[in-house]
Amino acid sequence: MKTTLLGNLKRRATLQGVSLAMRAFLICLILLSIAQAVNPPPGGAYPGGNTAAGTNALFRLTDGRYNTALGTGTLQNDTGGQSNTAAGTGALDGNRRGNQNTGTGVLALESSRFDNGPDNTGYGYRALGDNNGSRNTAIGWNALKNVFEGIENIALGHSAGRNLSNSGSYNIDIGNRGAAGDNRVVRIGDTDQVRTFIAGVSGRTVTNGLAVHVNAAGQLGTAPSSERFKDDIKPMGKASEAIFALKPVTFRYKKGIDPNGIQQFGLVAEEVEKVNRDLVVRDSGGKPYTVRYDAVNAMLLNEFLKEHRKVAILQSGVAELTARFKAADSRIEKVSEQLELSKFATGRIRRGGPAPQTALNNQ
Repeated sequence: MKTTLLGNLKRRATLQGVSLAMRAFLICLILLSIAQAVNPPPGGAYPGGNTAAGTNALFRLTDGRYNTALGTGTLQNDTGGQSNTAAGTGALDGNRRGNQNTGTGVLALESSRFDNGPDNTGYGYRALGDNNGSRNTAIGWNALKNVFEGIENIALGHSAGRNLSNSGSYNIDIGNRGAAGDNRVVRIGDTDQVRTFIAGVSGRTVTNGLAVHVNAAGQLGTAPSSERFKDDIKPMGKASEAIFALKPVTFRYKKGIDPNGIQQFGLVAEEVEKVNRDLVVRDSGGKPYTVRYDAVNAMLLNEFLKEHRKVAILQSGVAELTARFKAADSRIEKVSEQLELSKFATGRIRRGGPAPQTALNNQ
C-alpha cells in the first residue's frame, strides 16, 4: 500500500514538472514574439512615426518608419518597411520590408511578399492581392489580383486587369479584365459598351496627322508605309483593274445608326467581296463589315497613272506629228512661192518684157 502511494506521488511530481517546463517554454515563445515587435510605450504612440490600430496591426515591426496600419492584421508581418499605408482587415499582410505601398480594403495587397517592391497602391477587396512588383496601381474588387511580378500596371474597376499574367507590365486596364500575355497594352471598356465618345477630338485641327484604323478586335492603330515594314513589294499591275467592276451607290444608314438619314456615297461590302475579297474588312464573326476605301484609292491611283502614261505617250506623238506638219507646211509654202514667181516670169516673157531677177532663200 505504501509502495503504491509513493509511486503515485512520484508520477504526479513528474507530470507537474513537465507541465511547468511546458508552461515556461510557451512563456518564452510569447516573450520572444513580443520582443520582436515594436510595442507602443505608455500613451499608445509607436516610435519611428508609426501608427497602428487593430489586432496584430504592425505586430512584427522592428525598425520600420512612418507606417500606418488600420485594421485587424494590417501590416502584421512588416518588419522594416517604410511609408506604407494599410487600411482594412489583412491589408498589406504579407509586406516585409517594402516601401511606399498603399493598400486600402479587405485583403488589399494581402498576399504580397514585398522585400523591396515600392510604390504599389491597391484600393478594394483583394486589390493587388498577390503582387510583388513595383509601381502598380489597382482600384477595384480583385483588380490586378493575379499580377505577381509585373510592374507599372494601372487597373481601375471591378476585376480590372484580373486576367493579366503573372509578369504582365506597363498595362492600363480601365473597366476591362485584360488578357493573359498582355504587355504594354491599353484596354478601355468591354463588350458591354457599344458607343464611344471622346471630348476634344471633333472639330480640333491636327496637322501632320495619321489616319487611325480599328480592327475587328477593337485594336486602334495606324497603317505604316515605310519599306521596312513590308515584304513581297511589286507593282500593282492589272490588279487595280478590279475597280472597274465596282458599283458605287448612294444610300442612307438605318435609323438606329443615323437618325437623321443623311445621304451617303460609297460601296456595298457584299458586292465588293464578289469582285475582290481583299478589299473587304470583316467583323469578329467573319461577315463582311466595311470596305477598305484606302486600298480602293490606291487602285484608282494606279489606274490613273497608267492612263496618264498613255496620255503622255499620245501627247508626245501629237507633238511630233505637229512638228512634222509645220515643217511640211513651210516647204509647201516655199514651193507655192516658187510657182507663183515662175508663173509671173513666164507672163512677162510672153509679153516681151525682161524676166524678173529674184533671189529665193536657200537657193
